[in-house]
Amino acid sequence: MATLSDIGVAAAINILSAFAFFLAFAILRIQPVNDRVYFPKWYTKGLRCSPLANGAFASKFLNLDFRSYARFLNWMPAALRMPEPELIDHAGLDSAVYLRIYLLGLKIFVPIALLAFTIMVPVNWTNNNLEHSGLTFSDIDKLSISNIPNGSDRYWTHLVMAYAFTFWTCYVLKREYEIVAAMRLHFLASEQRRPDQFTVLVRNIPPDPDESVSELVEHFFLVNHPDHYLSHQVVYNANKLSGLVKEKKKIKNWLDYYQNKYERNPSKRPFLKTGFLGLWGDSVDAVDFYTAKIERLSRDISTETEKITNNPKSIMPAAFVSFKTRWGAAVCAQTQQCRNPTTWLTECAPEPRDLYWENLAIPFVFLTIRRLIVAVAFFFLTFFFMIPIAIVQSLANIESIEKTLPFLKPIIEVKFIKSFIQGFLPGIALKIFLIFLPTILMIMSKFEGFISLSSLERRSASRYYFFQFINVFLGSIITGTAFQQLNHFIHQSTNEIPKTIGASIPMKATFFITYIMVDGWAGVAAEILRLKPLIIYHLKNFFLVKTEKDREEAMDPGTLGFNTGEPQIQLYFLLGLVYAVVTPILLPFIIVFFGLSYVVFRHQIINVYNQEYESAAAFWPDVHLRIIVALIVSQLLLMGLLSTKEAASSTPLLITLPVLTIWFHRFCKERYEPAFVRYPLQEAMMKDTLERAREPNLNLKGFFQNAYMHPVFKSVDEDDVDVAMEEWEVEPSLVATKRTSKRSTPFSSKHGGSTLSLPEANNESSKPENA
Repeated sequence: MATLSDIGVAAAINILSAFAFFLAFAILRIQPVNDRVYFPKWYTKGLRCSPLANGAFASKFLNLDFRSYARFLNWMPAALRMPEPELIDHAGLDSAVYLRIYLLGLKIFVPIALLAFTIMVPVNWTNNNLEHSGLTFSDIDKLSISNIPNGSDRYWTHLVMAYAFTFWTCYVLKREYEIVAAMRLHFLASEQRRPDQFTVLVRNIPPDPDESVSELVEHFFLVNHPDHYLSHQVVYNANKLSGLVKEKKKIKNWLDYYQNKYERNPSKRPFLKTGFLGLWGDSVDAVDFYTAKIERLSRDISTETEKITNNPKSIMPAAFVSFKTRWGAAVCAQTQQCRNPTTWLTECAPEPRDLYWENLAIPFVFLTIRRLIVAVAFFFLTFFFMIPIAIVQSLANIESIEKTLPFLKPIIEVKFIKSFIQGFLPGIALKIFLIFLPTILMIMSKFEGFISLSSLERRSASRYYFFQFINVFLGSIITGTAFQQLNHFIHQSTNEIPKTIGASIPMKATFFITYIMVDGWAGVAAEILRLKPLIIYHLKNFFLVKTEKDREEAMDPGTLGFNTGEPQIQLYFLLGLVYAVVTPILLPFIIVFFGLSYVVFRHQIINVYNQEYESAAAFWPDVHLRIIVALIVSQLLLMGLLSTKEAASSTPLLITLPVLTIWFHRFCKERYEPAFVRYPLQEAMMKDTLERAREPNLNLKGFFQNAYMHPVFKSVDEDDVDVAMEEWEVEPSLVATKRTSKRSTPFSSKHGGSTLSLPEANNESSKPENA
């Protein structure tokens, strides 16, 4: 069993690791040569100049101001100095609200920890149940509920604390939901005009034998939204063309590399082998080889562009429809357009930056099949991953290692090595197993067909959280304490499972403490060091960078990564709520994680990460739901644990807590969630009215002209996409109907045809065709 000294060794290792990362960061960040790695956001905004441009040669690469080294922690107060409204203007509402998740953790767990250490820890510590039990136990166990004898009246303390923690958590959640909802509505009301505010995505457009998709969309919206329809942009399947453009860009980078190499040494032409990874094959001139490749790809791009332009099958049954007002777009997006509820499906269009264009080419009818396939695949991924988790957890069991590998016993029994194995190795091993998981889950989400980057990240985050709940939380508890009795565990009744898991929770406190320190403390400190981006930037800068644009691409830091970061945060909410009543000693470790993470990620959001899209904090309902789930899980597991402690008089009173928590969630869902899924018509009308008063001559058609054009047609390489640009830069025009009857087009086209009022159109359609 791990003791407090083992935890102390693990804590010392992780604290020293975190301090080493912070010290390395403090030194590296002030070196002029690394300025673009640690402050790329300011370069992107054009508000920072490279220190390499001025000064003596040595000072261009090395900071010679030794006083700056003494202020190695000054980045912390600097990260906290920017007020939240300024942070929203600088980094967007998504980033500001993401940081509030860490603040939410502090708001919940700091008061809970104070209450737990004031009341519950003395109640647990002053018992001597473990000393008389004859079992092996640690000092941590004496601080937990395990030290209370069965049937003791002291369990009433834990019951009252469970109610107090639940009510406090719900109060903080409600307050935060209210604040974030108000921030979202204020942001939407005050932000600048964006194309997505006026645009609706229409999917599953039914085929028509007489008209093209573009003509059909125009006529449908002229009839059903005559006062508000403005223009539309049909969706093209340009996935193959996009792949060719990406491949050409990659080949161009290799060509630049070899050209730079040749320019540095003109006396020697660079050569390469054409075989696998350049290890074998014919030796050819590298510059000529990649030049020929680019010429071939340019011809393929031109051919594919012409094919998309002339082939009607390249047009998908979907379109972006723009309206004259936000009010008109909101009404269209939130209403049923047709008597057949499966056609003419409308939703608010994501902002252009948020679109994942590849999935717009997936036929709508295939989405259900794809999601079923992914659901089955995710089930097997989740539950078969339990096998490596079990192996990892065996590392925390010294007895199992000594039994399996007896020749290692003399080494393992060395105090420092034993503390290292129990206090550090299991957490880092589990972290390594989870490295590739986010990529797998994102591939699954893309296969499902979600059309926006924000929805892809939210779906991946949901799956990542569920995976961690099953494998990291439940898997660690079950395999770490009951794996030897797995046959007995499988064959017991369903009612016994909460009891088994509940009884196992106190015994796994040590593992989760080490996991928090490895992943939460050292992991967050490693985040700010940015060692991998630092190495990649300098390699690219030395070998590939030729122009200033190349340098900007080399320093691109990417985005915050909601799909991986938020589920990790939620795991700490789960651990904190579960162990708050059972083993409160975990709470200080979790509080340190939330406080450290808030400072680190605030610095990263201000100075490093780009904002790939803006969803106006649309993810907050998911955050709220997952904390509610963690709260209910903690209540059910506490019920299971107390039922094994013969606390018959207090256990039944816990049944009320999940019921009250579910009722609270339904209240918040009905009261606050509509602000995150629908755009209030009142807000839309107010925004439209103010805009018309300020800009009465606003030309919205010009504003929308290329907003929802596929980015491959906006390529800077004009030689490849001249045809496409000529074709798509023209605003979608209204054309005369090709139908034999005008019953669905009561208004004339811009290009001729008589204008009919709706009654006249109905009269015309009722006449015999031979009349």
